[in-house]
Amino acid sequence: MSTAAPASGQVELAIGGMTCASCAARIEKRLNRMEGVEATVNYATEKARVSFGPDVAVADLIATVEKTGYTAALPTPPRPAPRPSAPSADGSRSDGSGALAGSAAPPEPDAPDGPDELAPLRQRLVTAVVLAAPVIALAMVPAWQFTYWQWLSLALAGPVVTYAAWPFHRAAWTNLRHGAATMDTLVSVGTLAAFVWSLWALFFGHAGMPGMTHGFELTIAPSDGAGNIYLEAAAGVTAFILAGRYFEARSKRRAGAALRALLELGAKDVTVLRPDGREERVPVDTLVPGDLFVVRPGEKIATDGEIVEGTSAVDASMLTGESVPVEVAPGSPVTGATVNAGGRLVVRATRVGADTQLARMARLVEDAQNGKAAAQRLADRISAVFVPIVIALAVATLGFWLAAGVGPAAAFTAAVAVLIIACPCALGLATPTALMVGTGRGAALGILIKGPETLETTRKVDTIVLDKTGTVTTGRMTLLAVHTADGEDEREVLRLAGALEHASEHPIAQAVATAATERLGTLPTPEDFGNVPGLGVQGVVDGHAVLVGRERLLAEWEQPLPADLERALKAAEAAGRTAIAVGWDGRARAVLEVADAVKPTSAEAITRLRALGLTPILLTGDNRTVAEAVAREVGIAADDVIAEVMPEDKVDVVRRLQREGRSVAMVGDGVNDAAALAQADLGLAMGTGTDAAIEAGDLTLVRGDLRVAADAIRLARRTLRTIHTNLFWAFAYNVAALPLAAAGLLNPMIAGAAMAFSSVFVVGNSLRLRRFR
Repeated sequence: MSTAAPASGQVELAIGGMTCASCAARIEKRLNRMEGVEATVNYATEKARVSFGPDVAVADLIATVEKTGYTAALPTPPRPAPRPSAPSADGSRSDGSGALAGSAAPPEPDAPDGPDELAPLRQRLVTAVVLAAPVIALAMVPAWQFTYWQWLSLALAGPVVTYAAWPFHRAAWTNLRHGAATMDTLVSVGTLAAFVWSLWALFFGHAGMPGMTHGFELTIAPSDGAGNIYLEAAAGVTAFILAGRYFEARSKRRAGAALRALLELGAKDVTVLRPDGREERVPVDTLVPGDLFVVRPGEKIATDGEIVEGTSAVDASMLTGESVPVEVAPGSPVTGATVNAGGRLVVRATRVGADTQLARMARLVEDAQNGKAAAQRLADRISAVFVPIVIALAVATLGFWLAAGVGPAAAFTAAVAVLIIACPCALGLATPTALMVGTGRGAALGILIKGPETLETTRKVDTIVLDKTGTVTTGRMTLLAVHTADGEDEREVLRLAGALEHASEHPIAQAVATAATERLGTLPTPEDFGNVPGLGVQGVVDGHAVLVGRERLLAEWEQPLPADLERALKAAEAAGRTAIAVGWDGRARAVLEVADAVKPTSAEAITRLRALGLTPILLTGDNRTVAEAVAREVGIAADDVIAEVMPEDKVDVVRRLQREGRSVAMVGDGVNDAAALAQADLGLAMGTGTDAAIEAGDLTLVRGDLRVAADAIRLARRTLRTIHTNLFWAFAYNVAALPLAAAGLLNPMIAGAAMAFSSVFVVGNSLRLRRFR
């Protein structure tokens, strides 16, 4: 293992062996006890981010984690330099600092997208379900209890309790060695106690006799337990809890997907312009600062740079949130991963690899994910107290009855009964069933919930930050109004302007052309067409010399706007819209208003969010005039508008609100929102947005309707309440029966009935979520 790490500073360690959130808390606590060390351990990403002083070595940090019972390793060091002949396979791996493919680290052996990561857990789960089902059925249906059924149950339950439940036993042993107890301890002790007692009853008691059945006696009376077996409890608990672990592991496996989705946005190869004028297609990894490269219309800009030749419009909405494409000319800076929407550009590379804005955003997402405190599962929190109490109570019960002289068989029966009734059968179902029903109902309504941690956050959020572009608005330019001069026909204006704009690739031009086509159908083909950089377009349509663009373009052709059109243009600009002047045959004829239109459901959504006790804040990269116009339309106060922010600023805004004591939800859809979504206490990603935003969010809204955000928070809160109710009753049944078990009065059928009823109650309570509207 490499130890090439700084003598002091910050390091990220990959942590292995964690099985629940309390494991992360234990490692964090142990690391923070070291002098000069500040650590954050994330159970979801299985990483520890550690800041340490000059007196601490990285080897000491690793040793501390290993002493706590877990594994720790440094990330794989990056390759010295990329080789043009062997670029990285996907260009999306990051080094320990979150660098982009420019520093191209090889795939880590424990990468979260490894194909076989879940295979062992899946095999154990399948084994447990297939073998435990007949064991439970035989124990619960006396009519099926044929001669020697108990021995078949033993043969089936054996592999479940040993092979399938091995992760619980291993974790319990690790916890025991370090003086700790978690749900793993209770599951292991309970299942082994049930299994070992069943073995004793079968081989040394009466349970192995031919014709033995579990009767229907429900009396409370002392029993020596020699005729009772608990194989169904041991096998059932294992199967149920393995199912919960499997679904949890599947969710954790996607923890790094936000980074991968973000890095996938970058171009994979680029056309480099050689000194002799020759164009050569090469992997983007091989670019160095100073290289000239060509970007054709529709292509992604390969890396951060400066325009050397050509004019165009660049769509940077995915990175900046700015809905209107940015006009660029020689000397203009451009950002990697943005899209060239217009003409051919020649760009000089200024920043490559880990220095680009995209790479910095990837680091922001990673920092936000690692910095977010891992939510402690309620069951794990309770188990920290519950497990030691149950084990102590079982030992005390054994000691009391031995001292009372009732005999070893009765004493051990009482002690084992304590462990068995405390074994969390319903607890294993409490979270997974509510989560499965809640997430299933959510999926039917267009809401995808990432996991239990998400639910815990929804009840606490009091502020909701809304990205403007693509969330509150449609995210695409739309023709909103046509103002015509006296005597002009609106259809004729759209016909001529739309025909000319149809020949342009500019997104604003396409908005006009699309609207004209939708209203009029087929448009004429221009007989002549020319692009006037930065001003608009000109050409000949049906014999008319047509101009469409800025007011200045018409002024240059001696076509000033009449007073009414001048007022319309100023009003449109004051409302934050783009105003386009149209003229032909020597006279100004109309003004068109184009903007990123507000979704028709956004105002209603804001009302619903307020009803949930949330304060909406509009956050955007657009200018303040545009932002305040949108806010007025949907009912957000001007004081709650934060405009003209870059991606890094969005993260800072969320952090500032959190420092003010607010619990922040964030709704967004673009790459520019990914880091802020990850930083927020609750991230809601619009499913119509980019993969990076969707993966960084905690809740995904499949439909592009902001009203679904309110539904998502309501459903998540309802699901969380259901989980809490399930957990309460799962413990209540067990705790209520503990005194009977300790008193030696627990009949096996009462224990079985209590466990079965608690499980039925938990499942039934969870199924109520299917009625959510």
